[in-house]
Amino acid sequence: MTTVTPPAPAGPSAYWALNDSRALIGRCLRHIARSPEQLMLMFFLPIMLLLMFRYLFGGAISTGGVSYVNYVLAGIITVAVTFNATATSVAVCSDLQEGIVERFRSMPVRGSAVLVGHVVAALVRHVISIAVMIGVGFLVGFRPQAGFGQWCAALGLLLLFATAVSWIAAVLGIVAKTVEGASGLSMPLVFIPYVGSALVPPSTMPDGLRAFAENQPVSHVADAVRALFTGAPVGDAAWLAVVWWAGIIVVVVPLAGRLFRRRAAG
Repeated sequence: MTTVTPPAPAGPSAYWALNDSRALIGRCLRHIARSPEQLMLMFFLPIMLLLMFRYLFGGAISTGGVSYVNYVLAGIITVAVTFNATATSVAVCSDLQEGIVERFRSMPVRGSAVLVGHVVAALVRHVISIAVMIGVGFLVGFRPQAGFGQWCAALGLLLLFATAVSWIAAVLGIVAKTVEGASGLSMPLVFIPYVGSALVPPSTMPDGLRAFAENQPVSHVADAVRALFTGAPVGDAAWLAVVWWAGIIVVVVPLAGRLFRRRAAG
């Protein structure tokens, strides 16, 4: 089969790259709005988790001087972010499987715009999900002590975390051979927050598991955001979270581009 290389559009390259990305971001956002499954990932599952931990397990878990709902909300938000990552993996893999990428290759569309469209749409999904989780948290007793600067820092950390997770999910969608495989490959992302400080204090865990739970990157995000929300000392958690997740972005973004070009050309 002969591949026809479309002529490059006239005008500045950066302008057309942004224009392509804008169009594909809009496409991905429309898919989200029309997909009951993605809406369920955004709202239903995280809300159910919050209510379950708040009312079923909260009375049995000791968190020291902070109420359990104030403790667990930051962790449930990290779980919501990783839950939403499965939709990104599936969407990227679906585009590669169903031929839409081949169609784009016959048009003057930058290949990078496909990934940017999925990642930015995922970030919109994450922002909405985080806002909903915080709103539901207030309804069930969440009472933050954060000032304006602390809110900005907490939301900035969550956005950095969500960006990194979205790019990881895009890579998993590229390497997966089937849509079902993409969903399966993203499952470890979903469960990483559980093996950490997201839902329970690591002090209750066996020594080896405790060491992992206290030092894995999702725990740093949960710990920093929790401290910022409650006005507690942040310690090393914030800068460790930034180093971890900014470093992951630096590695994963070019990796995603390289793998996508190779997969699309194949």
